[in-house]
Amino acid sequence: MNKDLRLFLSQIVSKPHQVVALAPSSAALCQEMVAGLDPNKGPVIELGPGTGNITCAILGRGIAPQMLHSVEMNANFCTHLRESFAGVNVHHMSACDLDKLGLKNVQAVISGLPLLSMPIGVQRDILNGSFNSLAPEGSFVQFTYGPNPSVNADLRKEMALSWTRSDKIWRNLPPARVYRFTRPMH
Repeated sequence: MNKDLRLFLSQIVSKPHQVVALAPSSAALCQEMVAGLDPNKGPVIELGPGTGNITCAILGRGIAPQMLHSVEMNANFCTHLRESFAGVNVHHMSACDLDKLGLKNVQAVISGLPLLSMPIGVQRDILNGSFNSLAPEGSFVQFTYGPNPSVNADLRKEMALSWTRSDKIWRNLPPARVYRFTRPMH
């Protein structure tokens, strides 16, 4: 068993309220999450990077490490990310506090968070912080295992979000879809 999987499994057991995935994101899911990232379009925020599978895919798209801001509330994952990805800005904090980073003109927020399992107020805080950071043409990227969009229906309406969704990614446990949310400029 590799080091990343061992860490992931140990955190599922010790912090089940923080780690709700059945397995780390597959390569197929990671590639869909980062599709469209452009090294010349500005910084990227990653929410809930865990052991760094999506982090690796973001860097693989040519995003410079210093242009990636990974927000993780699990201290053990933060330590692992700092050791594994030199130069990446790893922030040990809640995604609800994203506004505190003061980032602007972000091309995408890539979320590995279990958004739909969170209270609606927490979802609202995360989405508001994300859209406050995004460039006007930026997108909030979120995957889900379920059949419906990965943002609460009331919030989609409240925030006037539009979205696209990927085909089902069968090579993930469990199979998932990726949604890209945008909102009109205010």
